[in-house]
Amino acid sequence: MLVHLNQVSTPPLRTVVIGAAGFVGGAVLARLSQRGANVLGITRKDVDLLAPDATEKLRALLKPGDAVIAAAARAPCKDMTMLIDNIIMTKSMVDAIRPVPVSHVVNISSDAVYPDEPLPLSEQTPAAPSTFHGVMHLAREISFSSQIEAPLAILRPSLLYGAQDPHNGYGPNRFRRQANAGEDIVLFGEGEERRDHVLIDDVADLVVRVLERHSRGILNIATGTVHSFRTIAEKAVDLSGREVSISGSPRSGPVPHNGYRPFDISAQRAAFPDFTYTPLFEGMAKTQRAMTTQ
Repeated sequence: MLVHLNQVSTPPLRTVVIGAAGFVGGAVLARLSQRGANVLGITRKDVDLLAPDATEKLRALLKPGDAVIAAAARAPCKDMTMLIDNIIMTKSMVDAIRPVPVSHVVNISSDAVYPDEPLPLSEQTPAAPSTFHGVMHLAREISFSSQIEAPLAILRPSLLYGAQDPHNGYGPNRFRRQANAGEDIVLFGEGEERRDHVLIDDVADLVVRVLERHSRGILNIATGTVHSFRTIAEKAVDLSGREVSISGSPRSGPVPHNGYRPFDISAQRAAFPDFTYTPLFEGMAKTQRAMTTQ
């Protein structure tokens, strides 16, 4: 659960976004810039977090009173090599931040830290990851929470989509691009599994709210609504206006997450009662417009 240390929204003196060229970091940087915030975006061109001098370079860019967004990672983390790289990157960030009296740290984590459960996941669900990606994010969380003295917020987004997505992940992002190119969409199985998808704009909005309320604690970022991948593919085709076929395919393994991964979003509603997630189909339409006007 989040605890707000600011009773009213108050922007930090300065916000530093580590990983500003990434999907989440870039969206947060853009949102802060739109609001006229004092913000510094740090990319790998500025500091390579895998380099031996990363800690010193990053520390030199930080100032007392900064709020820091930790959004840099090699993601999705798929194997041991990537896991080790992410641990090194996390160590660079933690070692750089720890001696500086920053005011706030926001770590961008993932719902992958949770196990598969038959009931909706909440912030009270114990972390028990079963993938390299989940292990990586839990290791980051433990590193920040055990070594950083500043108020810490840990945000755990579900699956993300948006026009600038760099991963082309299975779901709204890949289906949109395939449909727009007139390519047929092949689903895993029959696309029957149901997942929660979040528009990147909503993630950026919530991160800014967490910054301005100086929040600490854990918050899942999920809409509370699930959709099947087949339904999402059908909507992507509809939005594209192209003649694209959708077909199933034999699975090579079990259905991920037992085919169902819902969330209880009571904590988000309590923390930000005036915030409403963008419905999936509305968000897909918004993303489609952004893609066609680029």
